[in-house]
Amino acid sequence: MKPVPSTHPPLAERLRPKALREVVGQQHLLGEGMALRLAFESGQPHSCIFWGPPGTGKTTIARLMANAFDAQFITISAVLGGVKDIREAVENALVAQQQGQRTLVFVDEVHRFNKGQQDAFLPHVESGLFTFIGATTENPSFEVNSALLSRAAVYVLQPLTADDLKQIVASAQALQALPEIEGKAIDRLVAYADGDARRLLNTLETLAVSATQEKRAEITDVWLLKVLGERMRRYDKGGEQFYDTISALHKSVRGSDPDAALYWLVRMLDGGADPRYMARRLIRMASEDVGLADPRALRLALDAAEVYERLGTPEGELALAECVIYLAVAPKSNAVYKAFNEAKTFVKQDGTRPVPMHLRNAPTRLMKELDYGKGYRYAHDEADAFAAGERYLPEGMAAPGFYRPVQRGLEIKIADKLRDLKARNEQAR
Repeated sequence: MKPVPSTHPPLAERLRPKALREVVGQQHLLGEGMALRLAFESGQPHSCIFWGPPGTGKTTIARLMANAFDAQFITISAVLGGVKDIREAVENALVAQQQGQRTLVFVDEVHRFNKGQQDAFLPHVESGLFTFIGATTENPSFEVNSALLSRAAVYVLQPLTADDLKQIVASAQALQALPEIEGKAIDRLVAYADGDARRLLNTLETLAVSATQEKRAEITDVWLLKVLGERMRRYDKGGEQFYDTISALHKSVRGSDPDAALYWLVRMLDGGADPRYMARRLIRMASEDVGLADPRALRLALDAAEVYERLGTPEGELALAECVIYLAVAPKSNAVYKAFNEAKTFVKQDGTRPVPMHLRNAPTRLMKELDYGKGYRYAHDEADAFAAGERYLPEGMAAPGFYRPVQRGLEIKIADKLRDLKARNEQAR
């Protein structure tokens, strides 16, 4: 085996595909007649978002798209960049446009940009100054502005299969970048990579350096465990994909199984998930699945996120564990979640009903003369701070009944109170 000089580009860069046919995996997008393949062949670039786990080829495909359309390729990291980088990209695109060249702006981790930063791309995408391509590991439905999302096609990239990863190992060996690798060791490497080509290539490079230093002619499974130790153990059984694992955590919390919830939380953290991301997910679970059955759950989730920010890893992770167990054992209600979604659907389909006169704000004399706010009953001045019989919905709108508390936790008392208030309203009317 030839030693790898320090001046060599990283293995990942040496194996980066130069043409579409060299891309490993993603054949559901790049195969003959598939959506992204057709986009390449159309001759007309279009803005898009690549959504998928790390190491699945998002950056590579973006580069190939720029090459296919002979476009200037500008990369912006949403983690490190900001408005200044966006402004420079626009200036460079204007120069290229004057020279008759297209520009493709690639934004890595686009979900890290805030709303204002994402909005900054819109006028230039609409004017055709450049083609926008965003890459994200997060669901773009939640993390990318709807205005930008509506102007970009979303392509979902899948984790690489075991066969895909073995093909990459073979390509690395063909470059004489590695010694021989025992079959069992290859299987372990593929399981550890867990669908991530970048992780696989970085690991292969580490092994190549160590094997060269020790003058090893073969990478065996025993030596592999010795060199990488704990990292290998963690991924010894491969594991579920990132989104499947977070789904398992959420469903374990919803199913009130604290042991399973804690197991999946630790699996996520042990596998390298960002604890801040986990904290955000716990906040979502508190709102969606516990709700008003135990309002303390949301506060505890927010506290856990703050504790982690203060302490970091590993101490702060204990607060996340405390939170996930609390959420699992808390009474469950999705009544608020369902009510909110029903209200959104209703408002979307319904007309814009006028605000009743007695509920309108009357800060000026003219508004008062026009009867704004006239007849409004101040609830605090009435018995039990409740204006029995008063109406708060638009005229002619029947009570929709969005919120239906469940018979669990605090919502039992909430339901009792709502029944009492309803009876008092009916009596007063």
